[in-house]
Amino acid sequence: MGIKFEKVTHTFSDPDGRTRFIAMEDIDLNIEAKNEFIAICGHTGSGKSTLIQHMNALLFPSSGKLEIFDRIIKKKKNRRLNEIRKKVGLVFQFPEYQLFDETVLKDVMFGPINFGLKKEEAKEKAIKALEMVDFDPKLYDQSPFRLSGGQMKKASIAGILALEPEIIILDEPTRGLDPKSSLEVMELFEKIHRETNKTIIVITHDMDIVSKYAKRVVVLNEGKIVYDGSKENLFTDHNFQSFHLDYPSSMKLAMEINNKLNLEINTNVFTLEELILELERK
Repeated sequence: MGIKFEKVTHTFSDPDGRTRFIAMEDIDLNIEAKNEFIAICGHTGSGKSTLIQHMNALLFPSSGKLEIFDRIIKKKKNRRLNEIRKKVGLVFQFPEYQLFDETVLKDVMFGPINFGLKKEEAKEKAIKALEMVDFDPKLYDQSPFRLSGGQMKKASIAGILALEPEIIILDEPTRGLDPKSSLEVMELFEKIHRETNKTIIVITHDMDIVSKYAKRVVVLNEGKIVYDGSKENLFTDHNFQSFHLDYPSSMKLAMEINNKLNLEINTNVFTLEELILELERK
């Protein structure tokens, strides 16, 4: 087991200890250390960010039990939390939260050095990670804060890849990227998942990403898990409309074709390629 939540609740409180609001309540969730590709969805304020920040011990449960790689996580009583954060790498939605060093290369090297690698070994891992995200070598010595938004996103992803985590969490990984870069990022993580069996967890509002890549979908609403299952069952769940989610483009197009042409094709298609095959059968 990689990450296990048992009745975990997280509340944000005022300085005097009074509960301000409950961000996450009674979460039961098991995530395997290998071979999962999970999309976490839900409207703004549903608890997604709070959930993933527990997954690498940036936040701690107010109540309940949280286990990460067989270690019970308790509020500010854990030593060696860096070991957890090395095993569970989190790429933030906004890359400027992660970038801070003088140059891109030094920034990506920082994590490996912080975990005890010598400078030359850390440099090798950093360059390998930058190459994986197709980062321009001419920019290695550039300040991270002089990069474009897309370049900053790639640099922040490389910083996590350089740590070689066992589980990778991506918070809105394609936000701010053009379509080509978005596809490259998602194909990169699909390749990593396929070739290494690493568990990938993606927070996204993009149902096309969910339909194309996810094996499992977790939906949050008002701090609670309201769905945990396959993408195949998600879009046909009778409660889907209450999840405040949209259908992927392929399904919406299939529905439109049925409405206008009365072809009665299967609308449960997750990519445009699947839709084309369905049309060819007609």
